[in-house]
Amino acid sequence: MSTSGAAALSSRTQCSTVLDLRQHLWAVESAGGLVGFVPTMGYLHAGHSSLIRAAATDCDVVVVSIFVNPLQFAPTEDLSAYPRDLDRDLELIGEAGAVADRVIVFTPTVGEMYPSPVLTQVVVGGLSDTMEGASRPTHFSGVATVVAKLFSIVGPCRAYFGEKDFQQLAVIRRMASDLSMPVDVIGCPIVRETDGLALSSRNVYLSANERNGAPVLRAALDEGMRLIESGTATAEDVRNAMAELIRTEPSAVLDYVEITDPQTLEPIEHVSGEVRLFVAATFGRARLIDNCGATPER
Repeated sequence: MSTSGAAALSSRTQCSTVLDLRQHLWAVESAGGLVGFVPTMGYLHAGHSSLIRAAATDCDVVVVSIFVNPLQFAPTEDLSAYPRDLDRDLELIGEAGAVADRVIVFTPTVGEMYPSPVLTQVVVGGLSDTMEGASRPTHFSGVATVVAKLFSIVGPCRAYFGEKDFQQLAVIRRMASDLSMPVDVIGCPIVRETDGLALSSRNVYLSANERNGAPVLRAALDEGMRLIESGTATAEDVRNAMAELIRTEPSAVLDYVEITDPQTLEPIEHVSGEVRLFVAATFGRARLIDNCGATPER
């Protein structure tokens, strides 16, 4: 650990085993403390900082997990190349204001999380089938399985997730509800760069040219939101307008645009109330997603 990382976070609050983490949390729970939980795959950014700050504001102790979960990567995806920098992550956690005696960083190895081949999978039907689920068929079962395991390890808590991964948030909320998990799942607003690009650990993959083009995703969402709020366009018209705008960016390869019910994530054809807009595209090595809500004017 770097000197600055050590200053930001004492070693006694960094756990690498399930038993060690549980021993810390048993002490918190026996004292009646409220646990906040921020699960991450590391390479943290200001979006993660906002989740940590929200948890630190609401809760007595914050657990931040850093674990690159192999179950949610397909064989063709970027597991081995996924960015990792633990020292940097520890420094950011300290800067987020979660002081050492109120934060526990959980950094398990793959062997600690999966000491034997995983025979159990958690699948949330329906919500997992479209958009990211269609593009990455094994992704959400891997996400749901590891989050269910982490919820089991941490126990009763408030868990904080960013709305950038809105479909993931919906899947996790439904899983926690369906399985009566003692977890309150909290969604937090998307954090963006000044030009509108949503913060993501994968933004590091972008070349300078791709980084200049990536805000087209936010521009497409803004255009879709404008059309919906004007009340003059059908859902199909909005989808087409968003897709056309993304296709004007040479560095972008469009995956999908979608307009859904914000609760069920079912695609809609007629806009009559609040909806959620989604976009996904690839820029070189980086596959980026974004979303926003919109409501037609009455």
